[in-house]
Amino acid sequence: MSARRSNSDRVPLLDNRTSLSLYATGSSAASISLEMVSTAPPARSVFLGVDVGTGSARAGLFDENGKLLGSASSPIQIWKDGDCIEQSSTDIWHAICAAVKSACALANVAGGEVTSLGFAATCSLVAVDADGSPVTVSWSSDARRNIIVWMDHRAVKQAERINSFNSPVLQYCGGAVSPEMQPPKLLWVKENLKESWSMAFRWMDLSDWLSYRATGDDTRSLCTTVCKWTYLGHAHMQQNNEKDSRDMEACGWDDDFWEEIGLGDLVEGHHAKIGRSVAFPGHSLGSGLTLAAAKELGLAVGTPVGTSLIDAHAGGVGVIESVLASESETKGDDEDTICQRMVLVCGTSTCHMAVTQSKAFIPGVWGPFWSAMVPEYWLTEGGQSATGALLDYVVENHVAAPHLANRAASQKISIFELLNRILESMMDDLKAPFLSALTKDIHVLPDFHGNRSPIADPKSKGMVCGLTLDTSERQLALLYLATVQGIAYGTRHIVEHCNSHGHKINTLLACGGLAKNPLYIQEHANIIGCPIILPRESESVLLGAAILGAVAAKKYPGLRDAMKALNASGQVIHPSEHSEVKKYHDAKYRVFRELYEQQLSHRKTMAEALA
Repeated sequence: MSARRSNSDRVPLLDNRTSLSLYATGSSAASISLEMVSTAPPARSVFLGVDVGTGSARAGLFDENGKLLGSASSPIQIWKDGDCIEQSSTDIWHAICAAVKSACALANVAGGEVTSLGFAATCSLVAVDADGSPVTVSWSSDARRNIIVWMDHRAVKQAERINSFNSPVLQYCGGAVSPEMQPPKLLWVKENLKESWSMAFRWMDLSDWLSYRATGDDTRSLCTTVCKWTYLGHAHMQQNNEKDSRDMEACGWDDDFWEEIGLGDLVEGHHAKIGRSVAFPGHSLGSGLTLAAAKELGLAVGTPVGTSLIDAHAGGVGVIESVLASESETKGDDEDTICQRMVLVCGTSTCHMAVTQSKAFIPGVWGPFWSAMVPEYWLTEGGQSATGALLDYVVENHVAAPHLANRAASQKISIFELLNRILESMMDDLKAPFLSALTKDIHVLPDFHGNRSPIADPKSKGMVCGLTLDTSERQLALLYLATVQGIAYGTRHIVEHCNSHGHKINTLLACGGLAKNPLYIQEHANIIGCPIILPRESESVLLGAAILGAVAAKKYPGLRDAMKALNASGQVIHPSEHSEVKKYHDAKYRVFRELYEQQLSHRKTMAEALA
């Protein structure tokens, strides 16, 4: 859509038309926020998508062209106590209802006009009893706190113990489970909260719980079960396909695995507590919205609801078929096109989604997961546990942050936009050859919440090399830029690792809050050396969720048909053409890799000292 940028490190960092919300990095809003996208009445079919992130629940309405008609968000509560991070399913449902009603009002769409509904959410773990009431997963015994949030790391020891068994299922999650996955969390609850363990009647991924809450149908998604529960989706590969979509008996559980790790009781009742039936994403659930759920949401009874996706995977569904005009002219409907792409879903954390037609085992990278995102394709999933959250942390904990925040507020811009402007000014004042070169003396290893991919080391720590006594806003700007670069080097590491194990990734697509920051995206393009396609519609996760409902409503034959119809590309960001930029980042990337090696050496030295 847009022309290639020249001197990509010197392009204007911001478009003056950009709204303040474009630089959100995962923090929740203080109150319900609304975004008016179009005053035109919605098309005949209106697809509703709901996305529950770490800090808010959001709802978006889309027409048959994938155009966003209106969206709304409502904050959700979160409790943090060390490695324990918890939420409330009751609070989340109330936030969803508020966001849906607000989005409909803003877009001038009556509830009865909504054609369908799809849910996406973080891969958090929900516990409910036989009546569907919350069961606490908290040391506090607070019944509201019945969700272990995806980023919770309480189960590191349980994950290590599970990995020590070397079960065959582990080869389908990069060789090891992460403490962010569900088996370690389940084991932690059984060992530490015995009353809660005995009370829990259903253990569900959050997005599955949302669709269950809406329809009363306990069918689980291949996305959640395969990606977070060690379910072997390819058990259905020979006998099931998306076109004949139906509830499938859950034959992909490895009972030996659950018995071996000490959770054999979850096998009872044909896996009733963790899922007796599964379905492809977008499968129509039950009879649609129940009377109670429809009333709470302000929608019509029976509105079709599609089997859910994890939020990052919904982002992939919302963008990966965003074909450029040049691609459609040269490649047509080439099945391999999406296999040469990686989607970056950039929010509180970043997920790296790539699909292949044949399975590829990649150490330290999750997958291969069959039909976990695009039906009948194998998904490879890399990730960085803290990206938007890391930038928030780095900026908010700097001594210059309060004054900088006040300046940004007075100018009615975000603090990240102001930092970008400061860096542009510094480049000119210091006569730097290009903006990235400002960080030649400061290097960041961004593993502040461990390394998810490709090292798969939850014990990895963040590192900053090059600190001084300078406490100025300019020093904060440099630390911010170095952190952005550290995150981008981490993504480069993931891309190179995947390509060395059979992938052929040559194009990136980016969505999520961080994708709206042009400096963030340009640094990624320069560092990875790939063009980055941005979607036409900024709310890609909401669009992905809405696509699930559109498929459930039989508006499209299958998920990929809906993706091709509703995905659309926007701006394309190209890497810098200047060789000195590449040379610079190659050097900094070597430093980045060395920082982790140094950490391992230091870890060994201290362990020996304490032995």
